[in-house]
Amino acid sequence: MSFFERLQRETAADRQHLYGAPLIRAAFAGQVGRDDYIAFLSQAYHHVRHTVPLMMACGARLGAEDEWLREKIAHYIEEEIGHQEWILDDIREAGGDAEAVRQARPHPATELMVAYAYDTIMRGNPVGFFGMVFVLESTSTELATGAASTLQGALGLPKKAFTYLTTHGAVDVGHVDFFRELVEQLRRDEDREAVLHAARMFFRLYGDVFRSIEPMRKAA
Repeated sequence: MSFFERLQRETAADRQHLYGAPLIRAAFAGQVGRDDYIAFLSQAYHHVRHTVPLMMACGARLGAEDEWLREKIAHYIEEEIGHQEWILDDIREAGGDAEAVRQARPHPATELMVAYAYDTIMRGNPVGFFGMVFVLESTSTELATGAASTLQGALGLPKKAFTYLTTHGAVDVGHVDFFRELVEQLRRDEDREAVLHAARMFFRLYGDVFRSIEPMRKAA
């Protein structure tokens, strides 16, 4: 069994914690309102804006023996720059106040997920950060393909209000293949275990982000 296959198998229960969030179930059923969609985008902005800084921090913490991995992080950074602005554009197109979102504090669940990512890099094994990469990219592809078109039809919003979900999801299909190749090159047991542990944690932390939006859910 490859490490990527092991990663998928051993995080299955944690993945279900995320997909069991009421907001996700409602999104796939087209049973959310415009305010719910904007609330999702708002929390997405507050973690996506940390993606590039987190990658930079991870690369800086790697040793000389991991130069190959630092080069792959540089590739990721080029792909991810500016994605938080896509989200703000979508909020504007959906009728939300993008600048208010930019200035607001994230929900506690979002703040905790981001803090755990920095803690993993700075206090633990920086390679564990790729557990977060696994969770966000695998989730975004499934949400984009499964929920974006359903939401657009249910909410009656223009296609350009879904740039983050549709474009980011399409990009991440390729990213998942890139990620698989990357983790298969990890040779140290402690690195593989760090990625696995972080992935399990981030499925739960990201699930809590979606649950933090649940009280605002309304039927469409």
